[in-house]
Amino acid sequence: MDGEYDFWLLDLDGTLVDVEWSYTRDVFDRVGERLEYEFTDREADILWSGLTGSRDRQLRQWGIDPDEFWTAFHDEEDPLVRAEQTYLHDDAAFVADLEEPVGLVTHCQEFLCEPVLDHLGIRDWFDARLCCTPETGWKPDPNPVYRVMDELGVGENGHEGVLAGDGASDVGAAWNAGLDAIHVERVGHERRGRCVRGDYRVESFDELF
Repeated sequence: MDGEYDFWLLDLDGTLVDVEWSYTRDVFDRVGERLEYEFTDREADILWSGLTGSRDRQLRQWGIDPDEFWTAFHDEEDPLVRAEQTYLHDDAAFVADLEEPVGLVTHCQEFLCEPVLDHLGIRDWFDARLCCTPETGWKPDPNPVYRVMDELGVGENGHEGVLAGDGASDVGAAWNAGLDAIHVERVGHERRGRCVRGDYRVESFDELF
């Protein structure tokens, strides 16, 4: 795929990096105490990895108010501890070698994202980055994608681009923005309980080069 695209956009969590399970389990234990709800390993996995799509919709199905959950969740996350417990996937190293403009479009909140980028030494991989908020919109809404494209100088001028991510929302955001989509399946179809379509469907970025 070298030179096939004029620019690359990437998701972060679950795509380029992941967090040790012990950290995830600990956070959900503490959030559960605050909400008086005991999250099973499966429920924590579903929410952390977004296995069923919209996390807010999933929370409502379990009778949990999304606003209360996210307030507790962000209060219980320690940015420095999370950064220390985050590791880079080996196959993500290709990003450092891309000659085309590279943008990051992530649902990871800025106060968590920035320490991760610094801890892993990958901040300079990206020419532009955006941490989604209610104001910017959330993937699969294409608006955060458009914002990063504009910052890269590749918006609405005929450039061919691709967006890579581990979730259906990443594929949706790519297609809604008129880009090709790469779905990297980090968790496996059985654990996800479904298959995610994309222009490319891989288990490792190594399959693309």
